[in-house]
Amino acid sequence: MEIAIVAILIVAGVLFLLAELFLIPGLSVAGVAGFLSLAGAVYYAYVKIGTFAGSLTALIMLAVMSFAVYLFLKSRALDKMSLHADISAKIDNLQGRNIKRGDTGITLSRLAPMGKIEVNGLEAEAKTLEGFIDENTMVRVMDIQGNTVIVETVGSQNK
Repeated sequence: MEIAIVAILIVAGVLFLLAELFLIPGLSVAGVAGFLSLAGAVYYAYVKIGTFAGSLTALIMLAVMSFAVYLFLKSRALDKMSLHADISAKIDNLQGRNIKRGDTGITLSRLAPMGKIEVNGLEAEAKTLEGFIDENTMVRVMDIQGNTVIVETVGSQNK
């Protein structure tokens, strides 16, 4: 009877840990239950059956757990659960657009400090270094950094 209890605890622990590893990410009840079940199997074998049985149970538990993980990975179950979408979107990096230093435009949204502007008939993401700029305010392009246009209000002096 003791061997059956140890075997049931090992099987339950392996199933809980597999669920924790592959189905429920993070530390959850399944992981704690699996660990406690496996530790309980080893403890029960040491206390009720003997030292040799406890050591043998620990070795069997490690072998069964390793084999179960190997079989799960080999079964391509993770491949069926994983996302296989290609991302074809690209970042708009303002290359090829006709925006350069000194151009003027108008804010389409409030720059706090980021927002949208229109320069030379083109819409772009903009950033201000001088605080906030309200919508429908004339701005001047100071610099272009990647996909962001750095602007200032037309009335401000660049020192």
